[in-house]
Amino acid sequence: MSTQTDPQTLARATALGIGARISLHPHCDDYVEVITSALAAADPSRVEVRTDDVSTLLRGTEHDVLRFVHEVLAAAGETRWHVVAHVQLSRGCPGEVSCELPDDALLEAVDVPELLPTGLPASAHWALYPLDDTGGDHLAHIMNAVAAAGARATTTPEHFVTRLDGDLADVLTAVATGWLEAARYVRHVVAHVTVSMHSPSAGAR
Repeated sequence: MSTQTDPQTLARATALGIGARISLHPHCDDYVEVITSALAAADPSRVEVRTDDVSTLLRGTEHDVLRFVHEVLAAAGETRWHVVAHVQLSRGCPGEVSCELPDDALLEAVDVPELLPTGLPASAHWALYPLDDTGGDHLAHIMNAVAAAGARATTTPEHFVTRLDGDLADVLTAVATGWLEAARYVRHVVAHVTVSMHSPSAGAR
């Protein structure tokens, strides 16, 4: 059973730009019910959740944010409708509106959380953005992240993105692995992923 994150931990995560935005797009007439039910199925006790007419903002620790995203997408996927989700993950400054991370500081390294298999096949287009202002090798960080992600999901190079295929949990774990791997060396890392489940064109590649 989940316990609520203490306010000090949540405030620190917010100040350091750790969080996500998620948008669900179910392809069905009853899309409102699918979206609201999926959001309600996730445990909100460990994250700050704020939904507007564009997306849902999540703020909290890396583990708590990733688990919330996993729970929302799993609930949406269980409807068996074609569902597309856009997820943006941010870690480090200037990811937040205001930031308390010094210009020369890195956040502490974080291990990837364990996400339980769902039995839901998922495909995704994933892009990683190591926003390094110090003149580092951006491509090296991206390639290392893609290699690390390949240990959890099938990776295929595509135009402007890396394609990921596998169980929903493995796809999200691959995204998280790359995101947190790059963050070991870069102050601000953003990952963007578009996830598709139950697409009618899934076998047409």
